[in-house]
Amino acid sequence: MMKEFIRARAPLRIGMAGGGTDVEPYASERGGCVFNTTIDKYAYCTIVPNGSDRLSIVSLDYGTFEAPLDGGPLRYDGNMDLIKAVSNHFSIKEGFDVFIHSDAPPGSGLGGSSTVIVSVLGAVTEWLGSKPNDHDLAELAFKLEREELGLKGGKQDQYAAVFGGFNLMEFGKFGVRVNKVRLKSDVVNELQYCSLLCYTGRSRESANIIESQMKSYGKGSNTGALDESKRLAVEGRNALARGNVKEFGKTLNEAWEQKKKFTPDVTNSILDKCYSTAMNNGAVGGKVSGAGGGGFMYFVCEYDKKHIVAKELNKMGATITDFMFENNGVQTWRTKG
Repeated sequence: MMKEFIRARAPLRIGMAGGGTDVEPYASERGGCVFNTTIDKYAYCTIVPNGSDRLSIVSLDYGTFEAPLDGGPLRYDGNMDLIKAVSNHFSIKEGFDVFIHSDAPPGSGLGGSSTVIVSVLGAVTEWLGSKPNDHDLAELAFKLEREELGLKGGKQDQYAAVFGGFNLMEFGKFGVRVNKVRLKSDVVNELQYCSLLCYTGRSRESANIIESQMKSYGKGSNTGALDESKRLAVEGRNALARGNVKEFGKTLNEAWEQKKKFTPDVTNSILDKCYSTAMNNGAVGGKVSGAGGGGFMYFVCEYDKKHIVAKELNKMGATITDFMFENNGVQTWRTKG
């Protein structure tokens, strides 16, 4: 008898500007705004019903886990909690196997854990035949990760993974507004041609950086930087809407200067050296994607200097990562084998 495989993939994202303003309590108190885009790097999930009463998980990043589903809610202990939270939410009693992997390492700054839970939710809701609309799916991913599991962070990652493409996202007491940014193909192609993504080789724990940012906001020491970052998210969107890629790159540089004021943990000597090296060799602007501290750095370069920037960053031990912008959000499908 052939097995049925239910699969999903959700795209990782690059935070262009405004990241951090989607984190509470700033988002509710002053209103957040983030400009981001998804890329052709994904978190994947495969669900295979196994005809038993057991859940079995294999993760290429975190190992394996197995447990019965007939003993009440699965206990959260830091081991595969994202998948446990999804199983608990839907009160799943039918046994199933899960296989998950991501194109980016943990701590990469590309929204990895949130993208994983979106891919898991995509596969599970496809399997159960109860797939919600995009907004509800993103909100459920947020609630399970941030509220149920208490993992610190904002809201942009879950929404980016669900909606896909270039988006200007607004956050506040009203909830979340996702404004699709529809750029001309010439602009996207030019941005792609001038863009460079590199992995610094240094992973980080985003929750610690976000906690530090929240404490600084509580003291009022980074409110101005957060406000300015929110403004720059709109400026970045507007620059690309006008087709001015170079101006957008300069906006990234301003956004990075403001982000470094969120908390001292955002940057370090390695990131500072990577950034100065890129800027000294032809980058117009750039920033760390995500909370900071490590992971991936994104740059917009002069078209005829991009190869020089890549060469110099590579000399420092950074890994240049080929990518394309991805306009689709989470996708699901079924197959047999």
